[in-house]
Amino acid sequence: MKDLRIFATATFGVESVVAREIKHLGYEDTHTDNGRVYFNGDFEALCRANLWLRCAERVFVLIGEFDAVTFDELFEGTKALPWEDWLPKDAEFPVTGGCVKSTLMSVSDCQSIIKKAIVERLKKVYKLEVFPETGPKYRIDFNILKDHVTISIDSSGSGLHKRGYRSLGYAAPIKETLASAILMISRWTPGRHLIDPFCGSGTIPIEAALMAMNKAPGLDRDFDCMEWPNIPKEVWYRALNEARDLIKPVNDIYIHGYDINPEAISMANYHAKQAGVANCLHLQTRDVRDLSSKAKYGFIVTNPPYGQRIGEKRENARLYQDMGKVFSKLSTWSYYIINADPEFEKHFGRKADKNRKLFNGGLLCYLYQYFGPKPPKEEIKLDKS
Repeated sequence: MKDLRIFATATFGVESVVAREIKHLGYEDTHTDNGRVYFNGDFEALCRANLWLRCAERVFVLIGEFDAVTFDELFEGTKALPWEDWLPKDAEFPVTGGCVKSTLMSVSDCQSIIKKAIVERLKKVYKLEVFPETGPKYRIDFNILKDHVTISIDSSGSGLHKRGYRSLGYAAPIKETLASAILMISRWTPGRHLIDPFCGSGTIPIEAALMAMNKAPGLDRDFDCMEWPNIPKEVWYRALNEARDLIKPVNDIYIHGYDINPEAISMANYHAKQAGVANCLHLQTRDVRDLSSKAKYGFIVTNPPYGQRIGEKRENARLYQDMGKVFSKLSTWSYYIINADPEFEKHFGRKADKNRKLFNGGLLCYLYQYFGPKPPKEEIKLDKS
């Protein structure tokens, strides 16, 4: 197996959660830097990371890094990397990237130079002048930060938030990766009641059900690196079989999704079926003002509306006031609410025990965390009401 330097990208505020996931997979040597969580592994680690990481955005293989302040240095540094170890003669290899606080700031020029450098390296190896780029895709990514260049290959292809189940569009959906991160931050565990009273098209309840079943979030989709000839097919077969074998039977899972919009609930039901978790969920049209539960020590994890226009702000302020009144009746519950309104706590009527800065679709939000009491040991096994 080849020794690789791998990194998973994460949105701001989620890096530590991704690092925790990677360690849970068995890779201890993690290092976080600029929205990336690095670890060492082999081809199997690359496959398993793509299949199992719930909160990461993508998984990359680091090909090399060097300093460059001129285009000549960028060209020579790129050309010196062992591209023939990765790219077959028919590889399709688009180049994308970014430059931050660096002497070289033209992204388009850097793209062109890196592409030319890779071609020059491969010309000597494959004895070709023209490369057809009709084969498997290797998305080359570069990042130049303060004149330090890192070049990697995106192994994921489509972002990891694209699980394959959410095919119907709905207004302002939360990304699957962020939903999973919030669930992990909450420390909710299967067997404890979970309610999302603003479930929309079902992302938070579905992600919770996937976690409860221990179903790998990438099990129902493809990745670019599945087609890479240098990764033996048996490595993928092992990773996929492991993921299938680790799925747990549905048992004592109490996950509820509510929304005032019946169209949203219809979408949520459809997406739950697509994800294979419909039998784990209770989805229902319900106004948050009618929320109640006989269960104790449960969790509310939710993404309520937070429109930015004046009328929306006023309407949402009233909604948050009503939420505060309704949630307070669930005195033993914990609440985890992601919101972009800086006055949310004021409207909700209670200051959060803790908050955490997160970004939802590029919008600065806070995860307001309200901690309920820990259940007595004899009450951990909850009733089914």
